[in-house]
Amino acid sequence: MSGLLALLDDVAALARAAAAQVDDVAAQATKVSVKVAGAVIDDAAKAGSKAAGVVIDDAAVTPKYVHGLPAARELPIVLKIARGSIFNKLVILLPAALLLNAFAPWLLTPLLMLGGTYLCFEGAEKVLHIFVPHSDHGPKPETLDAAHLEQERVAGAIKTDFILSAEIMTIALAEIEADSLWIEGLVLAMVAIGITALVYGSVAVLVKADDVGLKLSQVGRLAVVRALGRGIVKGMPGFMKLIAAIGTAAMLWVGGSIVIHGLEVLGWDVLGHTIHAVALAAAQTLAVAGAFVTWLVTAALDGVFGLALGFAVIPLVSFVLLPLARRFSDKMKKPA
Repeated sequence: MSGLLALLDDVAALARAAAAQVDDVAAQATKVSVKVAGAVIDDAAKAGSKAAGVVIDDAAVTPKYVHGLPAARELPIVLKIARGSIFNKLVILLPAALLLNAFAPWLLTPLLMLGGTYLCFEGAEKVLHIFVPHSDHGPKPETLDAAHLEQERVAGAIKTDFILSAEIMTIALAEIEADSLWIEGLVLAMVAIGITALVYGSVAVLVKADDVGLKLSQVGRLAVVRALGRGIVKGMPGFMKLIAAIGTAAMLWVGGSIVIHGLEVLGWDVLGHTIHAVALAAAQTLAVAGAFVTWLVTAALDGVFGLALGFAVIPLVSFVLLPLARRFSDKMKKPA
């Protein structure tokens, strides 16, 4: 009996230790998820708040992939893209992130800077297309049947999601404070699932909002309900444009701030210190809402730097990297 009691005591001790580990995972996941979502913006240099721009752009980009397809296929397409996003994060990016952190943590800052540069490029390209419209060379709805068009759209969305997911996972990895590899893995998995649910849940609401509004305008019993439905239908195009604009601005801010912070980590802190000094001077001049003014000026200057960096990268991508990628792709397609 004494041996059994001792065994039960050991089991209880193990259970308490396991519970403490689970609490640690939950606390880490909550902390990182909140930071990655951008709900806590306490310092523009903190990676979690910067990831808000990636999340916003992810939600802003995805609805275009269901445009021109039957309304009944909108939610199934969003679900397919969400499954591809989960696969990207959990099967490909999570193991890669853990291996990176275990064997080459010094690569984290350069990879973050590379991802930030990509965000600057994407944001600058969107700004450029406002002034210099470009023709879409992708598949046209009239040249593909619905099934092939859906397949093309889903594949394109998942490729785009991979880049954004890589940035999110890298930012999340930089925020995790854990000594155990398996805790890091669990936290990253929880962040991946939470962010995917947030992004594609929002996308599902956005792509079906006009259908809901149309339904309300037709079957609403009260005049105010029917008016609300008509307002939703009329307002959704403008709302989608607003989200796209916010996403572009956020990409430039996020990308610029990541690159600037990376330069500071590598020892080149002149630009970051200059921006911080200008922001403090602006806050002291206005003497109202100093913390907000400091953040706003810092974010604006980070965005201006991101736009300039993006414009500088566009020629490199357009005339060097893309031709090399096409040449490599053509060689891979040729039969041996």
